[in-house]
Amino acid sequence: MQGVGAAADKATGTARLINHPGEGNKLQPGEVLVTPSTDPGWTPLFLKACAVIMETGGYISHGAIIAREYGIPTVINVPGVMKAIQDGQIVTVDGDEGRVILE
Repeated sequence: MQGVGAAADKATGTARLINHPGEGNKLQPGEVLVTPSTDPGWTPLFLKACAVIMETGGYISHGAIIAREYGIPTVINVPGVMKAIQDGQIVTVDGDEGRVILE
C-alpha cells in the first residue's frame, strides 16, 4: 500500500487497529498503531508503538509531527488502510518510501 512517508526508517510488527484513543489499552508495546487520524489525545499511544500508519493526515499533521519527534517510522495518507489491514496482521512500515507492506 502506498502513502506518504512522514517519519523515516522501517519497522515490522503486529498491526493494532485503534479507532479512538480510548481503545489504547489494546495496543501493546512494540506493535504498529493503525488509526484513521490522530490529535493530541493520541500522543500516549505513540510511546508504545514501533510504527504508525494513518488513513488520513498530512506531513504537518499532529501524528506526523509527533512521530518525527519520537523517531517512529510512520506512513500517513493511506486511503482504506483501516479496512485493508486486519487487526493482528504482521505489517512492515517503510517511512522512507511511504509504503506499508502486508505480510
